Amino acid sequence: MNHLYESVSYLKGLAEGLGIDDSKKGKLLLAMIDVMDELAEAINDINDDVDEIDEYVEALDEDLADLEDDFYEDDEFDSYDEDDYDEITCPECGETILIDDPCFCDEEFCETLITCPTCDAQIDVSNACDCCAVDLDEEEEEEEI
Repeated sequence: MNHLYESVSYLKGLAEGLGIDDSKKGKLLLAMIDVMDELAEAINDINDDVDEIDEYVEALDEDLADLEDDFYEDDEFDSYDEDDYDEITCPECGETILIDDPCFCDEEFCETLITCPTCDAQIDVSNACDCCAVDLDEEEEEEEI
């Protein structure tokens, strides 16, 4: 940042050394040098503000990391294993969707439709559901008999 101040000071000294007077051209050059001096000061202020914001963001990041350590288990974010998820492809948009368990069953009801997060299409995941696939296989065998 000092190089801007040095450059403006050099221009001021050069203008004085050349004896730039109060002619129209001289006034213009002196006004331009003053504007450059103000711009250098504004840039310096902006850089100071950016440095202050950087320090603040670093402090927030450290605080957030402390909160994550206090409230979340270490394995929750670090142990993502794709093998733990079933992979479904949306027939409408082709988006690959990872789901933890394709079947949302309770004792009386089995929900095997999910909504694609990309296109909102309803996707039947009963063929990926262990309990439903067993039921479907049994139904198919009964139909064949």
